Amino acid sequence: MKHLMKSIFPAPLLSVALLVLWLLLNRSVSAGQILLGLILGLLIPVLLGGLRPLPVRVSHPLTILKLAFRVMHDTSVSNFNVVRFLLFPRLRRHSAEFVHIPLELRDPNGLAVLAMIVCITPGTAWAEISRDRSMLLIHALEVEDAQQVIDHIKQSYERPLMEIFE
Repeated sequence: MKHLMKSIFPAPLLSVALLVLWLLLNRSVSAGQILLGLILGLLIPVLLGGLRPLPVRVSHPLTILKLAFRVMHDTSVSNFNVVRFLLFPRLRRHSAEFVHIPLELRDPNGLAVLAMIVCITPGTAWAEISRDRSMLLIHALEVEDAQQVIDHIKQSYERPLMEIFE
C-alpha cells in the first residue's frame, strides 16, 4: 500500500504547491480550475520523476548557516565589483577568463547547489560541470589569478558542501 501511494504521489508537497500555484495564477477557485490543478499536481511529479535529484541527506546545520552567510557576503562583494565594472569600464583591473576548477564533491545534490551558488554570483557569466563531475568550468568577468579563484571556490563552497551532503 505504501509503495502504491508513493508511485501515485511521488512528491506530495510538490503536488500541493503546483495546485496552489495553479489556482493563484488563474485567480480562480472554481471547480474546473481546482480539478485541472489537481490533475496537473498529480501528473507533473509522476511524469517528471526521472528528472528529480536523489533524496537529500543533509547534515551539519551550522555549516549550512555558515555557507549561506558566505554566499550572501560573496554575492554582495561581487555585486559591488560588477557595478564598478559597468559604471567605470576604464577601471577594469583584469580581463575575463575561463577557469577550470577540479572537483572532489560527487554528490549530485551538492553539485547542483555548487552550480547554483556559482551562477547566482554576479561576475560569473557562465558555468558548466563536466559529464564525469570532476571539473567545474566558469567564466568570470575579472580574473587576477586563476588559482585564487580555484582556491576560493574549493574552500568557500565545495568543502562546506561536501560536509553537508557527503
